[in-house]
Amino acid sequence: MKMNVLADCLKTLVNAEKKGLKQVLIRPSSRVVIRFLRIMQRHGYIGEFEVIDDHRSNKIVVELLGRINKCGVISPRFDIQLQDYEKWSNNILPSRQFGFLVLTTTYGIMDHEEAKSRKTGGKILGFFY
Repeated sequence: MKMNVLADCLKTLVNAEKKGLKQVLIRPSSRVVIRFLRIMQRHGYIGEFEVIDDHRSNKIVVELLGRINKCGVISPRFDIQLQDYEKWSNNILPSRQFGFLVLTTTYGIMDHEEAKSRKTGGKILGFFY
């Protein structure tokens, strides 16, 4: 039984990346997973991805570029205020130069740098670097 769709998705990505695969099939899919992947794609960590409708919970085929070192889910989804971004990024990310925290805010799902520029807090979903 699946407990956390996003956690399964990110674990599948990391395992396929370690194995050296070029493509990976992720199932099941959700809106949160698609938005998380869109953020990773925008920052150049994954290539194109395609959502396949199978009349159940959909599947996603992701093209891997070999740039993901680690990605994961932060559970439970802690509240983060604007002034706490630095503390959380220091605890989770390996350095200031690269890596992103993904948050869900009132403006939608975004990375911590976009949330900082919009001056909003939110709940932390996960990270990737």
